[in-house]
Amino acid sequence: MRKLILLLLFIANCTYAQNTLKIKVIDEHNQQSIPGAIIQIENTNIAVSTDSLGFVELKNIPDGEQKLQCSFIGFRKHEAKIVFPYTKNQPLVIELESESEELNEVVVSTTRSNRTISDIPTRIELINGEELEEKISMQPSNIKMILSESTGIQTQQTSVSSGNTTIRIQGLDGRYTQILKDGLPLYSGFAGGLSLLQIPPLDLKQVEVVKGSASTLYGGGAIAGLINLIPKEPTQEREFTILANGSTALGLDLSTFYAQRFKKIGLTLLGSKNSNESYDPSGIGFSAIPKFNRYSFNPKLFYYFNEKTKLKFGIDGNTERRTGGDMQYLKNKGDSIHSYYEQNDSKRLTSQLGFEHKLNSTSTFNIKNSVSWFDRTIKQRAYEFGGNQLSTFSEANYINHKQRSEWITGLNAWTEQFNERDNKASRVRNFNSITTGGFVQNTFNVKEWFVLESGLRLDYAMIKSANNGNYNDYFILPRLSALFKINPKVTSRIGGGLGYKTPTVFNEKAEEQVFKNVQPINFSKVKAERSYGANADINYRTSFGDEWTFSINQMVFYTFLNQPLIFNKDSLSSGIYSFQNANGHIDAYGTETNIKIGKGWFKAYLGYTYVIAQTHYDGTLMQVPLTANNRVNFTLLLEKEKKFRIAFEAFYVSPQQLSNGLKSPDYWITGISAEKKWEHFSVFVNAENYTDTRQTRFGSIYTGTVTNPQFNQIYAPLDGFIFNGGIKINL
Repeated sequence: MRKLILLLLFIANCTYAQNTLKIKVIDEHNQQSIPGAIIQIENTNIAVSTDSLGFVELKNIPDGEQKLQCSFIGFRKHEAKIVFPYTKNQPLVIELESESEELNEVVVSTTRSNRTISDIPTRIELINGEELEEKISMQPSNIKMILSESTGIQTQQTSVSSGNTTIRIQGLDGRYTQILKDGLPLYSGFAGGLSLLQIPPLDLKQVEVVKGSASTLYGGGAIAGLINLIPKEPTQEREFTILANGSTALGLDLSTFYAQRFKKIGLTLLGSKNSNESYDPSGIGFSAIPKFNRYSFNPKLFYYFNEKTKLKFGIDGNTERRTGGDMQYLKNKGDSIHSYYEQNDSKRLTSQLGFEHKLNSTSTFNIKNSVSWFDRTIKQRAYEFGGNQLSTFSEANYINHKQRSEWITGLNAWTEQFNERDNKASRVRNFNSITTGGFVQNTFNVKEWFVLESGLRLDYAMIKSANNGNYNDYFILPRLSALFKINPKVTSRIGGGLGYKTPTVFNEKAEEQVFKNVQPINFSKVKAERSYGANADINYRTSFGDEWTFSINQMVFYTFLNQPLIFNKDSLSSGIYSFQNANGHIDAYGTETNIKIGKGWFKAYLGYTYVIAQTHYDGTLMQVPLTANNRVNFTLLLEKEKKFRIAFEAFYVSPQQLSNGLKSPDYWITGISAEKKWEHFSVFVNAENYTDTRQTRFGSIYTGTVTNPQFNQIYAPLDGFIFNGGIKINL
């Protein structure tokens, strides 16, 4: 009987010692509930997951101090010690901190919003952090590498001799993409032909890419999208970086960047010298990389009047001589046969002004301005084309940001003046243009899970030329985007709008001809290209196991471009080219897939782009040349912060339609890079295209004679395998 009583007392005591705890798990950043989070009690069998509302109830918890752990993919593990019995009646609320908090908290500049990237309906792709640092080490002289390995973006070389390169987004020509720096359109018109190759990247904090029409805030030209280069600003902590790089392709890069704030004054300074000897890896007698020397500088001064008012002013300039062609000529061994060359001499000088004043806690007034002067001369044997371009951009905008709604409204104006040095009246392509516009954009949190962004722009464009007529037109550009926060794992964005591009002689086709025999545009007979487009994506992220992270983003897109400006050879005369509007349209559509997987310091990225770009001219359907239907990019990254980085990359490009009716072969490009870091310096090496994929391996790149070569379209790399290495010093 006594044993029975003791047993009953033991059972009663055990029953009393079992506790219950209700928990709600939310995202620290946006306070949204997190379903599927794992809650467990250390040294017990208790482990359960939260329901669709983020709630969970733990049962049978022993008395005493217990260690509770909460984990969910993409968030840092939360640990807490709780003493039981737990006397509070309300559920315990656990706020999880995002592992990618630094990305979620990034305020992007392109939308001019005060919102973070995770709360903006406009789909923005961000290149920053280790990816930007890796690409700078791989190619310190320009931004081509930063952009060319992104999903949906293709860098297209337009000249064998000079190496001129343009950006193509989602199958559309480069003239439909705007390139900005700090929100200022500095690289357009005649100044756009060499831009990608003349922008040193050492001062960049991040690169923001908007695909599809972005005309509400930036006007004409952003039909395919825009790329905004965001430079670093000074902080209290000094940044002083020196970079030296050399390559087996006979290149040398020396760059330095300095930034620091001293109370009311801040300073950033970028200086760079980039050079290369002429390089012909295939031995065909023509340079795959031209000989060039370039000097760049960009000092910028910041003055902080107080916490509400800031002024910044900078000068951005460079000078370059770039010469490619016959290797014998480039080595000063030319003769009457080996006499082909192309020389580009260019100078660029740009002022950048920005003024920001916070009127109160919710309102900000901004003024920005740039004045850009660009001079370029192209020389070939018995031919020369040159001129200078003076362009300006000015804007005033007002931003009102409240908890649920944000308004952005403003006025801006662009001017562009081009003067050709050849004064023959029949060939002069001089013109003056001015475009004025006003815009308004609203971002509204309709619900906790639904954010709507709407915008409207009105532009008036006017172009005047001395001998080739005038042009003027109005453009009304609405745009709409929506963000759906379906749950903490799934988000979706949908958007679309209208765009336009005013007529200009400066595009890829004219660059390919080095403007030889290219007739001026008759502005009284051509009209602007107009477009509409839309895209939609869905983003999913989750976890498996204890530490693995996984995310996938799937996007679909469509762009319709009506009566695009086409470049035709005049059938009535020999070798004369002119511009006119096509009788028809272009449409481009497809998908982009981005997959990321990671665990600790291991990460893998897989990107796939599917594009169909077609012309519908005069009832005939044709593929747009030099557009690969399928592109794959794959990266494996091993990185331990402040210790080392090793990256392997592989890229596949499917066959491309050529203008002569043939198709190019498909090809792979692979590369591997590594960087070892110490406290104040690092050493990096990069083996780019180590399988030596070159277009010259698939066939000749020119027809005719070495004296008068006719170069074929460029669909694959010309430079082949390049090994580079260098050192970065951080003081």
